[in-house]
Amino acid sequence: QLQLVESGGGLVQPGGSLRLSCTTASGETLDNYAVNWFRQAPGKEREGVSCISMSDGSTHVADSVKGRFTLSSDNAKNTVYLQMNSLKPEDTAVYYCAADPYLPPTPIPANYPMDYWGKGTLVTVSS
Repeated sequence: QLQLVESGGGLVQPGGSLRLSCTTASGETLDNYAVNWFRQAPGKEREGVSCISMSDGSTHVADSVKGRFTLSSDNAKNTVYLQMNSLKPEDTAVYYCAADPYLPPTPIPANYPMDYWGKGTLVTVSS
C-alpha cells in the first residue's frame, strides 16, 4: 500500500511562488509509477494539473498552468516537486498528489481513477 504525503502549501501573495512536494510516507519507491497533481478549489470540480512518469521523466502540465508550473522528480528521494510561480488567486485550491502505474491521458480527466492519493495540501493565493 503506497502512502503519499504532500507538503509545501501555504498562504502566498499573488505573483509569488511555492514548491509543493509529494513523497511516500515510509520510503516506498515511486520508480514504477506515474505521479500526478490534481487540485480542487472550493465549489469547483477537481482539475488535473500535471503528471510525471517516474520511469522516463516525461511530464505533462495543464494549459491553465503552463509556463507557470513546473514538475520535477528526485527518484533517489522518492519525491515529486511541483514548482508554482506567478501564482494567481484562481490557483487557490487543495492540491493532491496521486500515483498510478500508468500515465493518464492528457489533458488529465478530472475524475480519472488513480490507485493512490495523498490527503492534500492547501494553497491560498491572496493579498
